[in-house]
Amino acid sequence: METMALTKLGPGKNCRIKKINAGMMATKRLYEMGLNTGSKIKVVKNDIGPVIVSIYGNKIALGRGLAEKIIVVN
Repeated sequence: METMALTKLGPGKNCRIKKINAGMMATKRLYEMGLNTGSKIKVVKNDIGPVIVSIYGNKIALGRGLAEKIIVVN
């Protein structure tokens, strides 16, 4: 299992969140959106602009800087 930043995955890829390397407030915000350690997510869009992921049937747009701090395993 390879770990990488969320921004490295292409559309259609499924992964699981391993850890979040962000500050306390950003981490709390992500947790409130359901992006917790161990959550399974799917990348919907990752080209230019925000990274869009699907989690529990909901789509969430993340800024590239924040998405870079989410470490995932595929």
